[in-house]
Amino acid sequence: MKKSVLITGSSHGIGAACAVAFAREGYDVGINYLHSPEDAQKVAEQCRELGADAQIYQADVSLHEDCVRMIDAFIEHFGKIDVLVNNAGGALKMPKGGFVDMPVEYWNKQIDLNLNSAMYCSQAAARDMIAKGIHGAIINISSIHSLVTWVRRKALPYSAGKAGLNMFTKSIGVELIKYGINVNCIAPGLVYTKILSRYSDKDIEGFNRKIPAGRGGQPEEIVPMVLFFADKSKSSFIVGQTIYIDGGQSIDGAIDNMLDEEF
Repeated sequence: MKKSVLITGSSHGIGAACAVAFAREGYDVGINYLHSPEDAQKVAEQCRELGADAQIYQADVSLHEDCVRMIDAFIEHFGKIDVLVNNAGGALKMPKGGFVDMPVEYWNKQIDLNLNSAMYCSQAAARDMIAKGIHGAIINISSIHSLVTWVRRKALPYSAGKAGLNMFTKSIGVELIKYGINVNCIAPGLVYTKILSRYSDKDIEGFNRKIPAGRGGQPEEIVPMVLFFADKSKSSFIVGQTIYIDGGQSIDGAIDNMLDEEF
């Protein structure tokens, strides 16, 4: 029976690259999207061309009920879940004002998206893995900003959420390994995805100067570590770890306040 993988936030960027790579490796693939069914279908078609059974699932992963509904639908179709990639996340534009003016609703939305979503999906997936005796893998996608803060005001909940995701990885990693479920985390640095279209070439050049490698990464450069963590023959003794893939930026430390203005 083929293995199956569900990737949240996989209609574009790193998630989409992972979906296609898993299909190439012989997995059946679940593609999650929020607002872009057309993009999700395009990724699904790429996966199907590689021989995968690819299904798309609309869900707002910041909502517990959406996560449970999506996981249940995925398992009903594929019969099981072997790998979960918690990739969905992002930094939402912060309202005007500083920390003392920050609406609690903004904080909660960011924590829901960048931390709670992984808990919701991981719990539902782990329950099925344990019940069926599947020695699966859960892979969380964090950020370099879990280690060093980002644009001052925007970083408030995003960095906290991603740092929490790293610790969440450790916490459930040591609990779930007794069931043969490996949980690990990847923290990318600057990656060239469509979200960077909001910046000018000058901005991108400024970002690149702060990266020891002299450039940002491509989504495809994150994929090999995701596949490595999913392959239990290679990674079964790795538990609760966070790997930074960032061109050396987290080591250099020249990451804070990359831009002073709001974006």
